[in-house]
Amino acid sequence: MEGKRFRAPPRCFPRRRDVAIVEEGSTLRSFWKGSIGFGLVTIPVKAYRATEERGLGLHQVHAADGGRIRLRRYCELDDAEVPADEVARAAETGGGDVVMITDEDLATLPVPTLRTIAVHAFAPPSQIDSLYLSRSYYLEPDADGVRPYVLFAEALRRSGKVGVVKVAFRQRESMGVLRARDGVLVLETMVWPAELRTPDFPFLDEEVDVRLPELKAATALIDCLAGDFDPSAHSDAYREALDELVEAKAAGNEVIRPEVPIQPNGSGDLLTALEASLKALEPKGSAAVRRARAAAERAGKAAERAHQAARRAAKSRR
Repeated sequence: MEGKRFRAPPRCFPRRRDVAIVEEGSTLRSFWKGSIGFGLVTIPVKAYRATEERGLGLHQVHAADGGRIRLRRYCELDDAEVPADEVARAAETGGGDVVMITDEDLATLPVPTLRTIAVHAFAPPSQIDSLYLSRSYYLEPDADGVRPYVLFAEALRRSGKVGVVKVAFRQRESMGVLRARDGVLVLETMVWPAELRTPDFPFLDEEVDVRLPELKAATALIDCLAGDFDPSAHSDAYREALDELVEAKAAGNEVIRPEVPIQPNGSGDLLTALEASLKALEPKGSAAVRRARAAAERAGKAAERAHQAARRAAKSRR
């Protein structure tokens, strides 16, 4: 495929406007309208996705001519393609039977959270395990709900707690938490406890030898890298490299691929590796790093003294 370039074929299908909440031009589009139920107070709001996942821009194409590969709706019984207006939903009941479910059926379900973010409790944020968090949404008040919205957001901020809620988006009810962020209420939906998987790893039942000098050196390394989180200090290196690759191939230039160092398999001499990491991190004049490195060196010397003492004790018992 090297050297082949194809003109992108015209888009065969319209863009689904319900997929990308943040459209081109960074214009937010709401996808849900309802209210926050807080005691006897009702706050009308609209929901917007707070994040957007930016894909790499790569598509499946036909290697022979660069034509886009399209996935089509196909019925295994009729052995034919099915138009979109004939696609329905159904639930399997066992034995190959299905029960058809229509939009009208779903609309009659007795779920009070279909149009309401129901606040059930308030809890410290530290009690919410991040594994439960799924998606984040901004909530914007309607014109007649601005005052109770601002009041609730400020009260929530002052309390230092988050609201524990239930809400239904797109025929799925979820738990969630409400918090205030820069004056805006943010809803974070959560998975149900039954949806969390258990990490049943064999090593959890093993006795692992963790040595004190290694633990001290690892702690010193963590202290060296400790600091305030700044998202702008990090970048998507994979995307940047891919963009450079695409630009270089489009221009017909040779792409140079630097060798990536191979990470050693296994821990090896863990203490030596930790001390080397501390040394590599040491900038000139960094007192904190020097102190951490000195602590690691003292831990290493203490381990050596303990080892020598053990050898002398073993000899004396002979």
